[in-house]
Amino acid sequence: MEYKITDYGAVGDGITNDAKAIQKAIDICHEAGGGKVIVPGGKTYKTGSLVLKSYVELHLEMGAVLRASECLEDYDTFAAQEALDTTIKVPTYVNCEYAGKPVHYFIYSKDTEYVAITGYGKIDGTEEAYYGKQEKWYIEGAYYPRVPLLFLEHVQHLTIQQVTLTRSAFWTVHMVGCEEVLIDGIRILNNLRMLNCDGIDPDHCKNVRISNCHIESADDCIVFKNTHGARQYGNCENITVTGCTLTSTSAAIKFGTESEDDFCNIIVENCNITRTNRGISLQLRDSGNIRNCIFSNINIETRRFSRHWWGEGEPIAITAVDRKEGVKAGKIHNIQFHNINCYGENGIFIYGNSSMDKNIENITMENIHIGLVEKTDWEKKNHDIRPCAGEGILEGGLNAVYARNARKLNMRNITVEVTGRMKEYIHKEIDISDCE
Repeated sequence: MEYKITDYGAVGDGITNDAKAIQKAIDICHEAGGGKVIVPGGKTYKTGSLVLKSYVELHLEMGAVLRASECLEDYDTFAAQEALDTTIKVPTYVNCEYAGKPVHYFIYSKDTEYVAITGYGKIDGTEEAYYGKQEKWYIEGAYYPRVPLLFLEHVQHLTIQQVTLTRSAFWTVHMVGCEEVLIDGIRILNNLRMLNCDGIDPDHCKNVRISNCHIESADDCIVFKNTHGARQYGNCENITVTGCTLTSTSAAIKFGTESEDDFCNIIVENCNITRTNRGISLQLRDSGNIRNCIFSNINIETRRFSRHWWGEGEPIAITAVDRKEGVKAGKIHNIQFHNINCYGENGIFIYGNSSMDKNIENITMENIHIGLVEKTDWEKKNHDIRPCAGEGILEGGLNAVYARNARKLNMRNITVEVTGRMKEYIHKEIDISDCE
């Protein structure tokens, strides 16, 4: 069965709040046993919070736009969170610890099964409604955490296909404790200056397939997370990412920094990463571990951005350091990198907790080409271990490979190409010490 939202009172003039009409169509579809809720093409439907239910496919026709309301009063809240202090004490690029539960929600589903969002239409997050401090290189949000575009918790058999998700002011697709997920052929087009507007965040999720997607976002494109507030769902595991094109102001592929449980059995392959501050970043800062992951057949092009974004142009960064005193980082082990071309303004960076506590182990890098190419006028001499206790910027010369405090680094067929002025910045091409 199909249920057009216009048959239930949706106007689609971009001014009227159509939330009640859209929700009515969803509810009736669900109560009838399931079907397809149609958002007709050619119109913009302004809406506040929507709740997706089991056996409902929300289908946006070509030219249809679901646009998030600019009024915070149009969004429902999580009752237990209403009194949460969302003021920004320090800039979020300095410290943005987040338990994983927002205060408000836009498109939401929880404890459901067989939920789908499909079609060639667009979901617009109205980012400008959340602007705080604006500078040339970044836009800070007005508060934290802001409204995610999609917040999907404990959904079994989730499908997101074809749609364009754009102008999100916070995490775009935040999936918490979801299992058996297919995300295929979607576009995420976010502002590269807007802090914290991640692309896809699988958080404590299992059996996830992400394929054929194009993502432009800040901070990161695809981010595996294990937030504190969702520990009941266990590890983030059994995930594949393939055939994606990624551009980010921070990391294209990232693990963490929220890492309360393990990340395991994750494969990333056949992707192109361009115009990005960091290509692949394993940022372990909490008690969980990262293990049994494979990265293969990937092209990575990086460039430096301002210090408002974590990273110093590293194509691959593997760091496991304590977030702060009393918070002990776990272990990164059994990680493989094969057939990767890296071109940019920094080299591979590996940094463990300390020489006495080597928590990075058994890292294999095979058939890796590292091309150091100048693309910007930002300084090129540092490495970045933020977030951590203290400043987090390690000053020194540029390296093609820099490694500290690791065990069993297996490197085979690593080639280095240094062009133009980058030769002036090289301190030592391969700088490995305090490793076993």
